[in-house]
Order: sequence, then C-alpha cells, then structure tokens
Amino acid sequence: MSKPADSWPPVDTEPAVPHPAAPAPGSKLGVHYTHCFGCGDQIEDGLHMQSTVGDGMVVVSHFTVTETHQGAPGLAHGGLLACAFDEALGAAVGNLLRKPAVTGRLETDFVRPVPVGSTLHITAKLDGVAGRKIYASAEGRLNADDGAVAVRARGLFVTVGFDHFTTHGDADALEKLQQAGQEGWDINP
Repeated sequence: MSKPADSWPPVDTEPAVPHPAAPAPGSKLGVHYTHCFGCGDQIEDGLHMQSTVGDGMVVVSHFTVTETHQGAPGLAHGGLLACAFDEALGAAVGNLLRKPAVTGRLETDFVRPVPVGSTLHITAKLDGVAGRKIYASAEGRLNADDGAVAVRARGLFVTVGFDHFTTHGDADALEKLQQAGQEGWDINP
C-alpha cells in the first residue's frame, strides 16, 4: 500500500539510527568548514549558525538575522531562511548519521515574517532513511521555548562518497585542507 502524496516522508522508511560516534545530546557542534556560509566563522556576513545535539534524532540550531540578511526592509530574505534550514537539516544528517550527504530537495514554508534583529531557533529532526535517501524536517521559531512557528522545512538528503566533493568541488582547496590535516573541513563534523 502506498502513502498519500502529501505524507512525510513520502516513502516507507526505516527509523534513523544514530551512528555510534555521533555526538551525545547536549554537545555543541563545531564548524564543519570555516568558509561555509551557514556555520563558518570566516564569512563576515554569513549566518554563523550555532547548533547543539538534542534528544533523539534532533539538532537545535539558531542564528540572528542581521541587516545584511534582509530581503524586504527589516525582514529576513526568504532565500536566506531556506539556506538556514538547509544548514540546520544538514547538520542533523551529518552529525547524527556521520555520513556525507548532499541536499537533493528542500521545501520551505514561510508562515510568518522573520524580522531583522530576531534570533530564529530551528529544531531539525531525522524522519527516516530509505537506502541512500535521508528524510528530515524542521521548524523555526522566534522564541526558543514557546514562540509561534515562523518557518517550516523538510528535505531529502542523499548520501554520497567523498569523491563527490573532490570531483565537483574546488579540488585545489580540498587538497590544501587535506594537506593541513583537514583542519577547517570535516565531512562528518
């Protein structure tokens, strides 16, 4: 029996199981690449997202919307919010499953405006795994504890080999990072 087209995840999945080396609940997650727009610390106008492992298959992330993140005057740009959810969902996949994966699909629902100066708290969870496909979803709130949902997203991630990054990425930059002991880059943060 097939699932309805609007169900999530859209296919029968196995429960996501944390990798034995996954960080424990309460662990703060570091930067996986210093030049990552989402979590990196070397991009002046980046999100500088900070994440912590929650209970179960959850990662909680947050970032503060700055003036350089706006689309309409005083409000976060929708594409930037989609980027934040891609980062939060990817942090859950990479840290909890410890598998290199890339975004295959990202759906974002904008429920209410996110003003400049506000901090968006994103709770991302892994919903299931089907072969190489990993399904995850998230909600973003303006108040970490009881605020109304501002943005929802769900994504499909696909596991890949490290050669995906060496084939399609900047081979020179990857080589330099590998020669430096991969400092500043961790495919499985």
